[in-house]
Amino acid sequence: MCGIVGLHLREPSLYPQLGALLTDMLGQMCDRGPDSAGMAIYGDRAWSPVGESTVSLLDCPVPAAELAATLSASLDTTVTGIDLQPTTILHGVVGAADLAAAVRSVVPSARVIGFGDDLTVLKGVGNPIDLANRFGLPSASGWQGVAHTRMATESAVTAEGSHPFSVGPDQCLVHNGSFSNHMSIKHQLERDGVAFDSANDTEVGARFVAKQLAEGVDLEKALLMLNETFDGFYTLLVSTADSFAVVRDAISCKPAVIAQTDQWVAMASEYRALANLPGVDNARIFEPEPEEVYVWHR
Repeated sequence: MCGIVGLHLREPSLYPQLGALLTDMLGQMCDRGPDSAGMAIYGDRAWSPVGESTVSLLDCPVPAAELAATLSASLDTTVTGIDLQPTTILHGVVGAADLAAAVRSVVPSARVIGFGDDLTVLKGVGNPIDLANRFGLPSASGWQGVAHTRMATESAVTAEGSHPFSVGPDQCLVHNGSFSNHMSIKHQLERDGVAFDSANDTEVGARFVAKQLAEGVDLEKALLMLNETFDGFYTLLVSTADSFAVVRDAISCKPAVIAQTDQWVAMASEYRALANLPGVDNARIFEPEPEEVYVWHR
């Protein structure tokens, strides 16, 4: 079933409330996906300091401080590690792709689940609101966040199978539904040189979108191409370093509702996740149309 929530803030005075607002939204969706959860925050300066890149890892075999010290020596710059098991956060004054590559070299068994200049991804197994509180999400600040409660249908209950899937710099994709032709698309992407980290169908969608963006296609066009290529029933929320987008399949049986004010744009699987947002009584509230791509830019 799964539950999606996302919040794109237009009003800077709300940035300190991002984590608390997103936590409340996520809590309303726990019954839609009780087995695992993931969340992504853009702009939290404790997790993603200005001028530094950030890499998020799953199941790192060494303590965060030890890994940070090793990376600091190998990269000749200071790398800081934060341990939020099973997620590890690393940041330093080095390119995000370079930091991710160094991590893969030092701890090849760990899974990179997010990287970029402004993005932190957190994942775990268990009750979504318990995970959010353990990670410290309610105190997070920033300008944009997405989160997902998962009810596994296409793969095992693992932290790595939870959403969002972040496979490009500062990019995230969360998904409610399933892709019926994802294996054929995955094989084609592999022939094109794209590597995969999991057996999850959502990762195929995320890799497809990331490939289009890397080749210079804008986000709206990339999601239109996804609609043309993928079969199945799906609602997607996709975020990037400057954008927040929603798209549904042609049948649109997977629920979604969008609320929009001058101060924020929010999306959720059900209205109850939006009900406590500030000013929601004056929001424009609507259900996204089938196959139409909705994009908001920072």
